[in-house]
Amino acid sequence: MKTDGDFTIIEADINKRQYLPLLLTGDESESMIDRYLDSGTLYVGLFNGKPIAVCVAVNLDIDTVEIKNLAVEADFRRQGYGRRMLEYAESQHANKKIVLGTGETPSTLRFYKSCGYSYSHRIPNFFTDNYPNPIIEEGITLRDMVYLVKQLHHKDPLR
Repeated sequence: MKTDGDFTIIEADINKRQYLPLLLTGDESESMIDRYLDSGTLYVGLFNGKPIAVCVAVNLDIDTVEIKNLAVEADFRRQGYGRRMLEYAESQHANKKIVLGTGETPSTLRFYKSCGYSYSHRIPNFFTDNYPNPIIEEGITLRDMVYLVKQLHHKDPLR
């Protein structure tokens, strides 16, 4: 658990579905969320005890973790909570490669780039093939899943 003023990050081990409204902010498909929620680690950001942010990390293998969902309640966006959630999830997986997939929304890609992520690859037509309804963000209909990557390195305190 990490506490920063009125903002606390916890790991939710039980009743993860209680956070479904927030999770649906980051992934519009409940059936897609069901594919990774139980196998993932769910971090919940609480502001004055109220859940305002979530992040789900799934171990793909011994060296790689995928961020499957990162979401912040609308009233709390652009205040650093998403970055803090991401940094916390990264801190729990030191010395690993972190991957995540997202749509081609300019502000989202800028956010991840500012957090140290770089382009890895794309999966053509992921959103159109896997979601029943079109997903439109910032006026862009999402089609391809863009994968980004960041290699985490343990910080040696002696350096």
